Amino acid sequence: MGVSPFDQRATGYSLGHAYWLGQAARLAYAEESEIRKSTEGWGFDQLTYFCGKHQMPFPLEDTQAYLAASDHMILVAFRGTEPSKIRDWLSDSNTPVIPGPARKGLVHLGFSRALASVYPEIRAKVQDFRTSNQTLWFTGHSLGGALAMLAAATMYLEDPKLLADGVYTFGQPRTCDRLLAGAHDDAFESRHFRFVNNNDVVPQVPPGPVFHHVNALMYFDANGKLHEKMSFIGKLGDSFKGFTSDPFAPGTDGVRDHSMDKYLELLEHNLD
Repeated sequence: MGVSPFDQRATGYSLGHAYWLGQAARLAYAEESEIRKSTEGWGFDQLTYFCGKHQMPFPLEDTQAYLAASDHMILVAFRGTEPSKIRDWLSDSNTPVIPGPARKGLVHLGFSRALASVYPEIRAKVQDFRTSNQTLWFTGHSLGGALAMLAAATMYLEDPKLLADGVYTFGQPRTCDRLLAGAHDDAFESRHFRFVNNNDVVPQVPPGPVFHHVNALMYFDANGKLHEKMSFIGKLGDSFKGFTSDPFAPGTDGVRDHSMDKYLELLEHNLD
């Protein structure tokens, strides 16, 4: 089948659209000039780049994101970080939490602070650019996935008219507690798709039971096949298969599986 061009009129879920939102998530790591050039090539004629400073230690010195808009679609993508940095920072079981958006549940303090440094500008730009009922999409990889989920949830909980058409995240860490995850799942049923590659280490942190994942798991197994459902026993066996896949470096797959390039490779493979 292969990859079709970026479709700005896309609605609902499709693997092709997931691929392009994955490309948009990877693009968030680039310089502003490259982001502008690429989004123009995808047919977006407006771009705003965001860089916000926050007031506590975090794997990134600042929060970076961009918003691309056209007459048909608004796309918001957040930059992630290196897996070794975010894993070490998020593995602390004493990680503080604060009330979530609209006082719904609890959210990781670092994610909340990181988003707060850019969120008011992003919300204002969405309202400025949404002049013809364009669809609205959020995406991000790693830390960027957590911020994409949290931004979409915050926007909706503050103003239900700003419910995003879709949220696609890749290698997203646990972001919030069960209550906020449940409120997000209720609002974003069939709208949020959380892609996880086999033993990707970042979705395994921060630790439970305080922190929970949102639903809609899309799971790539050790052979690269995409599953919309996977039993606990099936996933356990598949995890072991991935863990032992490299006899010369067993157990290193957790970092390799986190690469955004690998996610894009797997999406394209499943399209074929």
